[in-house]
Amino acid sequence: MLIQVKNLTKSFKDTFAVNSINFEIKESNTVGLLGPNGCGKTTSIGMMLGLIRPTKGQIIIGNEDLETADREKILSQINFASPYIELPKKLTVRQNLEIYGRLYSVQSLKDKILQLAEDLDLKQLLNRKNGELSSGQKNRVSLAKSLINSPKILFLDEPTASLDPDTGDYIRNYILTYKKKNKVTILLASHNMSEVEKLCDSIIMMKNGKIVDRGTCKEIIKKHGRDNLEDTFLKLARSKNET
Repeated sequence: MLIQVKNLTKSFKDTFAVNSINFEIKESNTVGLLGPNGCGKTTSIGMMLGLIRPTKGQIIIGNEDLETADREKILSQINFASPYIELPKKLTVRQNLEIYGRLYSVQSLKDKILQLAEDLDLKQLLNRKNGELSSGQKNRVSLAKSLINSPKILFLDEPTASLDPDTGDYIRNYILTYKKKNKVTILLASHNMSEVEKLCDSIIMMKNGKIVDRGTCKEIIKKHGRDNLEDTFLKLARSKNET
């Protein structure tokens, strides 16, 4: 397994944001992390990125425990994209990508930026300030930033939010192609159920800080007697029971 999460817990005083969750992600797989707002998805990703210290539990990447291993070495192989974390507004797109590229010591950085700009339709935006961009444009820049170091592990939070349907479909296909070509392992958090079905090999459903179900999309849909993943998600989100 490339990623192993064991008894991962985060509490704030008497409240459990994440309550003893366990899961594994195989190399080159895409796993969807689903659940209603406040279920613990963001906190879980924050702990896996080394941004939030767990109350208890382990995060093992490769064979290395994130808590005790060379964190800089591990995190150099990881990146993250979210439309909810904005890049510096006064810097141009090119400047933002250059800064992150230097942080990751990316070789041939100029060529890497130009290639990502070509792939994600950013060439006309490279010299514009990030604060001048639309939400959809910022989202594409965030995705480019997340790929600047050619990560082995990629955390994606709502990667097609604020994108028009045509651009969203292009980005989903781009992620699929990029994953296959580069053998990237992806953890995807999304409320777009059709996106999850298209991109994910399996999914993990969370509620109230706990994992309440897991499996392939087809397995979970069949298990809960629904016609599609969105109806299944709504059933689990609205259920009073946690399991």
